[in-house]
Amino acid sequence: MSPHSRTRTAEGTLRPARSVPSADPARASRCTEALRDIAEDCNVVSEALLLSAYSAAPPNDDLLQHLVSLQNLVEEAIGAVVVRQRTQGEPLADLAPIVKRTEDRLRKKYDPLLVDRALATRHRPKPATPAHHTTATTGTPTLRQPRQRLASALTLMRNGSGRRQRELAEQMGVHESYISRMLSGQRDLSWRHVRIICEACEFDPELMKPLWEVAAGVQPSNADHPVQYLRTYLRGLHYAFGSPKPGVALAAAQHALSADDLHRALHGPGVPDWPVIEQLTIALQSLPNITRPLWRRAQRAAENGPTTI
Repeated sequence: MSPHSRTRTAEGTLRPARSVPSADPARASRCTEALRDIAEDCNVVSEALLLSAYSAAPPNDDLLQHLVSLQNLVEEAIGAVVVRQRTQGEPLADLAPIVKRTEDRLRKKYDPLLVDRALATRHRPKPATPAHHTTATTGTPTLRQPRQRLASALTLMRNGSGRRQRELAEQMGVHESYISRMLSGQRDLSWRHVRIICEACEFDPELMKPLWEVAAGVQPSNADHPVQYLRTYLRGLHYAFGSPKPGVALAAAQHALSADDLHRALHGPGVPDWPVIEQLTIALQSLPNITRPLWRRAQRAAENGPTTI
């Protein structure tokens, strides 16, 4: 036995030194879940910092506040990782060089009980909303990010099917809290997960695909049929808005559209002019700058294709 692997007791006898604590799977699991929350919070604060940095003449105190918030989140995450390492029965020697601290310093600074208490009482930041996503005009709908529109559609789908979040979580092989964050728009979704939700709810996943592709920032999969793609996307927004009857949708558009405009936009024939698509997009609580490139592609295809498209 190496001299470094033994410690002296009060009676003067030697005993093996315990370099790491015994494993604690429950605490390790709590740390893992906390790390996921903190990772999501870092994304929220980073988005707020990005929006602030790109705004006109951002105040320095706002920028610094975002940076300090990120710094605090990183410190919380380090504490969770250190405790997770200990409760998994792994040596702190593996982490010490990375954070440039001694094992003893890590052990003292990130006491498991103190870290537990801090993680249990932490407050999560709210997602930032760019100023141009909302308006103060009475009766004007609040505009939503693409990820929120997708989440709304999937939530309505789940509610309508009667499927429980626990059932979906089991099918996906994830924790139920993960499903909750997906359906609340707090977490990005993979297409595999969207497809599983749709199939579990007996809903055609292809109708959700444009919503997911816009939210994920990927190229349209149905690039050869841009007119149909635009209509499917608008129908997805319509579904996310609760599939309102024509009168409700026209009222949401403040009667700037006609019933014929609404029908043509969702079902054809042809592609309505941009003011119609813009008004419908806003009425369905989405962002016109997201819809406009889809409309341009569809308009070009309609101009060059059959008149009955």
